[in-house]
Amino acid sequence: MRKIKFLVILAVAGLSLAFLINKFHNAENLEAIENQEVEQVETTYTKSLEITEGSTFGKLMADASISPAISGAIFNATEDVYDLTKVRLGRTIDLVFDKETDELEQLIYQIDTEEKLFVTRGFIDIASSTGTTTQSVWAAERKPIVYDIKIKTAEGIIESSMYEAALEKGIDERAVIGFANAFQWTIDFAWEVRKGDSFKFVYEERYLDGEYIMPGQILAGKFVNDGKELYAFYYEESQDNFGYFDENGDSSERTFLKAPVAFKYISSGFTTGQRYISAFGFSTTHRAIDYAADYGTPIRSVGDGTIIFAGWNGSYGYMVKVRHNSTYQTNYGHMSKMAVSYGQKVSQGETIGYVGSTGLSTGPHVHYELVKNGVKINPLTEVFPPKEGIKEENKKTYLSAIADLRKQLDE
Repeated sequence: MRKIKFLVILAVAGLSLAFLINKFHNAENLEAIENQEVEQVETTYTKSLEITEGSTFGKLMADASISPAISGAIFNATEDVYDLTKVRLGRTIDLVFDKETDELEQLIYQIDTEEKLFVTRGFIDIASSTGTTTQSVWAAERKPIVYDIKIKTAEGIIESSMYEAALEKGIDERAVIGFANAFQWTIDFAWEVRKGDSFKFVYEERYLDGEYIMPGQILAGKFVNDGKELYAFYYEESQDNFGYFDENGDSSERTFLKAPVAFKYISSGFTTGQRYISAFGFSTTHRAIDYAADYGTPIRSVGDGTIIFAGWNGSYGYMVKVRHNSTYQTNYGHMSKMAVSYGQKVSQGETIGYVGSTGLSTGPHVHYELVKNGVKINPLTEVFPPKEGIKEENKKTYLSAIADLRKQLDE
């Protein structure tokens, strides 16, 4: 009896030991499996075609040994989605091939910072009296680029210009320009900025695969100009009303932009007195603002309107005049080239010509005049009403949405 009990105990002990050993080995194997890197077999490879001077879609595809039939099918597939004749210099067309067959599977082209074009090969079965055949087809679609977003805050105090102050702080130049654009209706950064003014803004930084790509949306900004606080908050009230609004919900956009060029300095300020032009040996009144910029810099119409003059105008050289309404007209002189003609309708911000030095001019600049009821006035001091602001019934929601951003700007 004792011998039987001993054998039973021994068997149980053996089973327990076997279980523990098995468990140990299973755990060890599981850990090994978890730590093992799963090798992903690449089934495709990509060839990038750089778009250089003189490149066309057809030539690029031919150089990549893509048959005319396939490149033609791709071109036709994109006809209603994107015009491949408009591929831009400096970008690439990526061709994705099957590794086993070397057949083209997909074409990828980045349209802009927001979207990519994908043209992908698929297959359809076509039935006929002799049976079913499989035919390849190409389908095109535009897809948004999905960035990883980080929120960043930048600020600085101005010594000479907002642009220089921002670059000294290591702020991305593109973010600086985005900030300036948010205030382009309310302040002229070339002329109205003073030493000691300050700026602060909250914006997106865009990343792909952990790599910084570019700044994104400017979410909110504050500019203190000669003690006056100016705010701009990006907000979408509806599909029809979105953009930048101030701390009260009024639109930051105005009837006119503050400046006809986006560059950052003015060669001479507004004056109603006489200005001696030594190069030509006489004095003249100068009821205008001169914006100095490189030859060929685009000149934009500060507001919507109609071209009432586009041609040579004596000392003004090539000149364009825009009638905005029954009250206001703007004039732009010394152009190197005009981009509009008499009677043409133009929109705010649209290019109407390019900076030059035609007529009586000592260097490249645009001579900018604002005419009110037939009288030239100072463009810098005229106050224009804002465009549509946040509706009264939506203001509580708007103020709540910007509360944290404003707190950040005011800290």
